[in-house]
Amino acid sequence: MQKGQIRVQTENIFPIIKKFLYSDHEIFLRELISNAVDASQKLKKLASLGETKANIDNLRIDVELDTKEKTITLTDRGVGMSKEEVDKYLNQVAFSSAEEFLEKYKDANIIGHFGLGFYSAFMVSEKVEVLSQSHRDEEATVFWSCDGNPEFELYEVEKRERGTKIILHINEESKEFLDAQRVKSIVEKFCKFLPIPIYFKDVAEEKKKDEEEKSINNTNPIWIKKPNELTKEDYEKFYRELYPFGETPLFWIHLNVDYPFNLTGILYFPKIKQSYEIQKDKIQLYSNQVFVTDEVKDIVPEFLMLLHGVIDSPDIPLNVSRSYLQGDPNVKKINNHITKKVADKLEEIFRNERTEFEQKWESLGLFVKYGMMTDEKFLEKANKFLVMEDAVNKNSISVTKEDGTAEEKLTAKFYTVEEYKNTTEALQKNKEGKHVIIYTTDPVQQDAYIQAAKAKNFVVVKMETLVDAAFINNMEMKWENVHFVRVDADIVDNLIDKQESNDSVLSKAEAEELKKLFEFPVNDLHVTVEVKGLSADTAPVVATRPEFMRRMKDMGAVGGGMAAFYATMPDEVTLTINGNHTIYQALLKEADIEKKEKQVRNLADLALLSQGLLKGAELTNFINRSVELMK
Repeated sequence: MQKGQIRVQTENIFPIIKKFLYSDHEIFLRELISNAVDASQKLKKLASLGETKANIDNLRIDVELDTKEKTITLTDRGVGMSKEEVDKYLNQVAFSSAEEFLEKYKDANIIGHFGLGFYSAFMVSEKVEVLSQSHRDEEATVFWSCDGNPEFELYEVEKRERGTKIILHINEESKEFLDAQRVKSIVEKFCKFLPIPIYFKDVAEEKKKDEEEKSINNTNPIWIKKPNELTKEDYEKFYRELYPFGETPLFWIHLNVDYPFNLTGILYFPKIKQSYEIQKDKIQLYSNQVFVTDEVKDIVPEFLMLLHGVIDSPDIPLNVSRSYLQGDPNVKKINNHITKKVADKLEEIFRNERTEFEQKWESLGLFVKYGMMTDEKFLEKANKFLVMEDAVNKNSISVTKEDGTAEEKLTAKFYTVEEYKNTTEALQKNKEGKHVIIYTTDPVQQDAYIQAAKAKNFVVVKMETLVDAAFINNMEMKWENVHFVRVDADIVDNLIDKQESNDSVLSKAEAEELKKLFEFPVNDLHVTVEVKGLSADTAPVVATRPEFMRRMKDMGAVGGGMAAFYATMPDEVTLTINGNHTIYQALLKEADIEKKEKQVRNLADLALLSQGLLKGAELTNFINRSVELMK
């Protein structure tokens, strides 16, 4: 049996580094600047312990582009390296000085871990040069150079100021990184919130000497502060920094956890006025203030991908390129913690500021409903604060005007599920003992149906967003003894339970004649006709669509699966003729058969129009026929 150490052939590893170390070559700037930050943070740590005499008042990082010389130079004023340290850390691939520093100083705020970040320089450079002066004055300044082959040069040079300067001689394939705007945008993207000031200079467009320098990063983002140190204005200002063109958010949640994992950040609930405004990938993931990605689907629950903001955790397990999450129990714990924090915050606002909560429901409802469908733990809490808006009734509240007088103001009326059940207990339970929630998806178009329901003292609530069709189906399975019925799913008498006896003043022969008159084909519709005795003030004809089929078609219009199959099927419509309406006494006596048929067709078209089912040529024919009958 043989034992030993695996050997790395450096002749082979450089081509691999150049091509495959990072999938996106722009990351070299993130890695090198992160190293410069680490060098600065190490010096601050040593100074705090009295282990260095170095002055730490002027720490900064400079990124300088020289298109003429085809170089990018990064300079820090950090801890620096001795000749021995350069040999140790630069000449050994994957040996991390950050990791070694953390072993000695456990609580240091250090970014690097893998010892490969420096080598990202070779992805874009034909040669890399390093000048470094240790914080220990007795050490010499050293120069290191390598052109991407295993050979390197390392020797002492004339003394320079403390810190490290890295000069990248950009290769021909990477000349995109000699564009000033490109380089600056990369630095701003990855390093916008790093804790050491970063300055960018384009040598070709060097600023006038009397112009004040300005760092391109915010070294003290509010998520690293304690919530009790911040004001409402601080949170709103930071939101504008993240999203310059975004509206003021509804509210926010400040994450600040140090056990059993480290997690900080701020999640904002944005205003969403319409369902189609939903945008994902608006949460930015950071690790020790270094931007990693805005694809956070494994860390943030799916329904909260609609939120905006920042999450920062050094405990999130990333691969070498930091581009992908590695499988780890911490990811699931963080995911669960974020869900709990959001649910607790929503419940707190609902409990303490219900009026404000309801005013924001148009935007909040999307998050809440999406979460209730996809996350069982969130569902359990959200059952307490999900609210449904009354489509008809309003609340009357007293408000104080500027002159000190009071006036009554009407505001939307909302119910929790339990409140709705209690309010409708006497009238809206079906034969199976289920609470029937009557809803509308379009209060304007379905107004006639809503008014008919109101006349019966039924309570109709709004369910008019893109997620509501799926939400209703989900909640019928998850809530006990609850059934949803759209207000136009049947005649009002049948919304709670099917009423078999509806006496009409028409004779059996008259009812049959009417039924035959209404049995005519309508393009793209499967029509069923019935005659019933409804109240005299109900419309002459009521068009309804079966709840199940209509739901399936609505879902099919926005999704796939079986619902998409239903979307291709003709609409099923029931035309209920109100035999008790006085119009039929005259219509049945009409001697002009052609006129009678046109009148019948118009009555049917009016009913179909109320369901939005009269379109194209059918709508044109209705208009022309109406004009003709008026003559």
